[in-house]
Amino acid sequence: MKLAHWMYAGPAHIGTLRVASSFKNVHAIMHAPLGDDYFNVMRSMLERERDFTPVTASIVDRHVLARGSQEKVVDNISRKDREERPNLIVLTPTCTSSILQEDLQNFVDRASTISDSDVILADVNHYRVNELQAADRTLEQVVRYYLDKARRQGTLQLSLTDRPSANIIGIFTLGFHNQHDCRELKRLLKDLGIEINQVIPEGGSVEKLHQLPKAWFNLVPYREVGLMTAKYLEKEFGMSYISTTPMGVVDIANCIRQIEEQINKLFPVSLNKKVNYEPYISEQTRFISQAAWFSRSIDCQNLTGKKAVVFGDATHAASITKILACEMGIRVGCAGTYCKHDEEWFKEQVRNFCDEILVTDDHTEVGDMIARIEPSAIFGTQMERHIGKRLDIPCGVISSPVHIQNFTLGYRPFLGYEGTNQIADLVYNSFTLGMEDHLLEIFGGHDTKEVITKSLSTDSDLTWNSESQLELNKIPGFVRGKIKRNTEKFARQNGIVNITVETMYAAKEASNA
Repeated sequence: MKLAHWMYAGPAHIGTLRVASSFKNVHAIMHAPLGDDYFNVMRSMLERERDFTPVTASIVDRHVLARGSQEKVVDNISRKDREERPNLIVLTPTCTSSILQEDLQNFVDRASTISDSDVILADVNHYRVNELQAADRTLEQVVRYYLDKARRQGTLQLSLTDRPSANIIGIFTLGFHNQHDCRELKRLLKDLGIEINQVIPEGGSVEKLHQLPKAWFNLVPYREVGLMTAKYLEKEFGMSYISTTPMGVVDIANCIRQIEEQINKLFPVSLNKKVNYEPYISEQTRFISQAAWFSRSIDCQNLTGKKAVVFGDATHAASITKILACEMGIRVGCAGTYCKHDEEWFKEQVRNFCDEILVTDDHTEVGDMIARIEPSAIFGTQMERHIGKRLDIPCGVISSPVHIQNFTLGYRPFLGYEGTNQIADLVYNSFTLGMEDHLLEIFGGHDTKEVITKSLSTDSDLTWNSESQLELNKIPGFVRGKIKRNTEKFARQNGIVNITVETMYAAKEASNA
């Protein structure tokens, strides 16, 4: 746990709350001081939910500290049990309240005896894991709890469905375009003749979790959430899972072929029936996805050789890196992720598709890397978008954490064949084409931004006088940022504090030498 003014992945309790509030009729009790209860506002704002978020804060205040939390926590659980009648109540502390070292499991045991709802304590180490790891663990804990309960009650359903079916695991609230991706995955599976058994946790019911083993296989579209559950189901019930993310033409085909292999393995031998999805892959790639055609067009070829930087969660950063390098011919100067716990997998995925790899959760390291590489475009999170604005480099957002603008009301999936079109548009529109800015300069277009002193470090003591700023404004926008950074680099190396027009020319001569 550390203090920072920006975090790529939030604290553990946010992940637990995201999973709990994704299920139907599940309520979460957050044992926390004032200030830790921002989740409700964040979810209501970003997801534009019509209903209240099913999360209640059991506030730790001075009175609680004086006499202990048990009475208040148990009262809050029993009150929500009476008012909401949820199937499940999940109690979670936060990093702050965990400092109290209270026996919350004892609170849960006591509350369970007086509540009709099931009550569990989120089994997460708040000091060792982040938001995504906690969400993965919480989902697996809930699934395990209800499958064990079904086994004890004799209601566990182990027989497979008559027709091929799948569970989609890992779609949940506040996920990056998760709702759109889920629609696209459902359409893809329907085209393949595969029924949807369960989608969890988003929109799923804990009362139906005992039916999870009925599916022929599990599909885990994002590595960040769902893998622990899929591995548990594989270990306990022998259920195979597919974790190849169907993003980009190449990986969609790979994912479909893995689905084909799994279905052909389970079809009864007596039926002598096998599926062949190759015609479907060919048709979708040639006629539904425009990305394959676009990559051969003159517009996309104009991007060939341009340099980009990719940074985000492991799933999206790896997929976008491969799409840029393999499908669009764009050079990836650096591919990075903030999912340090998945570092080995990420490096294996992108090793052959980029010049260098960066695994860090420190945004200043990312900013310094981008300033050093000076790419033509960035594909990252909202943090990289802010960095791009300061460096005058365009940025397309491809991963959480995101702003409200990435919770679009329209349909914008990143997965499936429709997702390939959305990604191609995002990539192409994110690059600032040199000729475009040059023509704007020639004809006095809308590029009238005044140059300000932008730096990734807050301790910069360089100043530009009015003449040098005016001269900098005359430079075409597509190279202005690079010239500004080269000039400031020259000034620092030579101990120059006040940058003049003469400094600019001296820096230019030094760079040409």
